[in-house]
Amino acid sequence: MTDIKPLNKALFLTEAELRRGIELIFFAYRDFTGEADALLAQFGLGRAHHRAIYFIGRHPDMTVSSLLDILSITKQSLSRVLSQLIEEGYVEQRTGPTDRRQRLLRLTSKGRKLEQDVHRLQSQRFAKAYTKCGAGAVDGFQRVLSQLLNDDTQTGLE
Repeated sequence: MTDIKPLNKALFLTEAELRRGIELIFFAYRDFTGEADALLAQFGLGRAHHRAIYFIGRHPDMTVSSLLDILSITKQSLSRVLSQLIEEGYVEQRTGPTDRRQRLLRLTSKGRKLEQDVHRLQSQRFAKAYTKCGAGAVDGFQRVLSQLLNDDTQTGLE
């Protein structure tokens, strides 16, 4: 594994420093998702299920098309994931009040519990890192991450 040392240069970045940032993202994502993956696997679920549960939990009664936009996956992929989540009682689906073609998604109590359990694991990791690094680092980290997003994604988060 690459030796990871603190970066002390303000704005001058070498190729090695850029590669270090890319590697840190890879390793951080691996470790950040690892505990969640293990918990989800106990229920026969994976990352795609987690992403769906997370955003449905954050936006109760979101439409299937909104979830498709957020996840940026095919209808076929989402259909597989949603079918399993609905069949296993994590998500409920109902028709829209004004447009019967609309399908609104909401977590069941079982789905909320799973989302909370995964969230607890991941938020503990963030809280530990944020506490160790301090407020200035948290702000800088969030600014850097937001600049890695595509413009349309940034706009959607404002």
